[in-house]
Amino acid sequence: MRAGGEGPPVGRRVVLGMLGLGAAGVAAGPYLQRAVENVASKDPTGLSGLLPGGGGFRYYSVTGSVPDRTAADYTLTVGGLVEKPVSYTLADLQAMRQRRIVRDVQCVTGWRVPGTPFEGVLLADLLEAAGVRPEATAVGFGCFDGSYTESLTLDQARRDDVLVALRMQDRPLAHEHGGPVRLYVAPMYFYKSAKWLDSITLTSTVQPGYWEHFGYDVDAWVGRSNGRDDAPTA
Repeated sequence: MRAGGEGPPVGRRVVLGMLGLGAAGVAAGPYLQRAVENVASKDPTGLSGLLPGGGGFRYYSVTGSVPDRTAADYTLTVGGLVEKPVSYTLADLQAMRQRRIVRDVQCVTGWRVPGTPFEGVLLADLLEAAGVRPEATAVGFGCFDGSYTESLTLDQARRDDVLVALRMQDRPLAHEHGGPVRLYVAPMYFYKSAKWLDSITLTSTVQPGYWEHFGYDVDAWVGRSNGRDDAPTA
């Protein structure tokens, strides 16, 4: 899934195999869909757009499987360079002031889901409640898949279009979409919106996230990262 990359020419067997996997993916679900995406991300023909996804979304995970978290066992921690480290249950987050944002979701690999509503708690509200220490300049995010990480500068994290999201498309976040809680960074490519969020850590410097170690932009404003999309929304 290298951003903006061009793969080798795709032969007839690969194309037919890719379409066959797409048909099978309807029955086999997200695990096969991940295998499809590994092929689709290297597809310069554009035929990968014919493959099925969940409501227009494509299922990505960097691990073989991700455990479920429910209201009974979900916890989000806020720590690092803060005055008051705190942990939130799902019920705690649901009881807080909620914000709704409706934007196009844009993946750096080219697919887009227009007019997608997200609802949740402003990240800025959680940071304010924890009390950011003066030496903090960045925010890191950890996920309960055990592998994925992301980061923002403190200024980015305090924007009014960055959510700790609990709902998507007017429904509670499903597991395959990063539920029960995910990050949503509306003006950036979707890889910044870390799924299965379980930790927020204030740090003194920006720590590149999972995909950024593979060459993705740290500042992933839409329109600046892959050279194909419209002007940035920042």
